[in-house]
Amino acid sequence: MSSKLAWDDFRLVKAITDHGGLTGAAGALAVNHSTVFRRLGQIEEMVGMPLFERRKTGYVATVAGAEMAALAGRMEEDVTAFSRRLAGRDVAPSGEIRITTTDTLHLNLLLPIFAGFRRAHPAIRLDVVIGNQALNLSKRDADVAIRASDTPGETLVGRRIATLAWAIYGRSEDGITAQEKADPARLYLRDWVALGDQLSHVKAARFVREHVAPERIALKSSAVLGITEAVEQGLGIGPLPCFIADRRPGLTRLLPPNPDFATGLWVLTHPDIRHVPRVRAFMDYCSNELMRHRMLIEGAE
Repeated sequence: MSSKLAWDDFRLVKAITDHGGLTGAAGALAVNHSTVFRRLGQIEEMVGMPLFERRKTGYVATVAGAEMAALAGRMEEDVTAFSRRLAGRDVAPSGEIRITTTDTLHLNLLLPIFAGFRRAHPAIRLDVVIGNQALNLSKRDADVAIRASDTPGETLVGRRIATLAWAIYGRSEDGITAQEKADPARLYLRDWVALGDQLSHVKAARFVREHVAPERIALKSSAVLGITEAVEQGLGIGPLPCFIADRRPGLTRLLPPNPDFATGLWVLTHPDIRHVPRVRAFMDYCSNELMRHRMLIEGAE
């Protein structure tokens, strides 16, 4: 039996254990849900016993599953240590990487990560292109994209980091009334701020357009940071990304994060350059650092 198991089998079991289910594991491994389901069935058939208990709350590892996941963790550590030893014998990755992302992610999440990456890899230079429109990685408009999207592109490879959560926020001093808490629809009677027509495709922008009367929209802005500042200034309430608003003491959530606003947060590149040392180093570093902020990104309090 043991001779039939491969490293990818151990990785898959560890991913399901880490994420508590197939969906999270599929995102972490950059494969689809059905692939994880099928491969898990094949592995359990090989070992001759269940590796997980299927519960309503998710997948919980059995003793055998936990042992496989622990072994996978030790194997990852050994591989990482070996890679470090090899890196010490080779020339460090160098050159320039062009990164496309949004101003919101750049200013509120990525700049400290970029600074840490430069300290770890001083020979790699970063060229950051800010914009809300996705650049074409196939045409090498950029080497790496860090974007919020539900459709990141079938021709790209990378990692889904987290679910980027949004919620309705107002000024902390205003809060939510007892009447609004009992009937959240009363919030639509307040003044609102909203994303402008340039970002009409964003889910939160569509929500405001569909639920709030035009005369109640006090301000529209083409920048997420613009509506964040507008809410803080008391111009109105509005939907904001949790990773921005939750770190501002002047703002408070009026409602829990709305899953209808959520999008995936991805770190992506083109398959042709994914093994280029500087690209691989950046992808790994950036993904791991963003994962450390997953609870903030997903709006977990």
